Amino acid sequence: MPGKKSFVLRLEEDMFKAIEKWAADEFRSVNGQIEWILSQKLREVGRTRQSRPVSPGDKDKGKEGNN
Repeated sequence: MPGKKSFVLRLEEDMFKAIEKWAADEFRSVNGQIEWILSQKLREVGRTRQSRPVSPGDKDKGKEGNN
């Protein structure tokens, strides 16, 4: 795994609070939640090395048989 780059990120207070709550709901740190959100979006649009863009119909695939 390549090293991690540190940088300052400024967010609106309401956005930070929403991410903070979401992170707590999923037992992650705020930093971990932001990394997860970014990695999901990068994968979705095909911006990672191992991914392809996800079409809107693909997001629901795999959920149908799990009810």
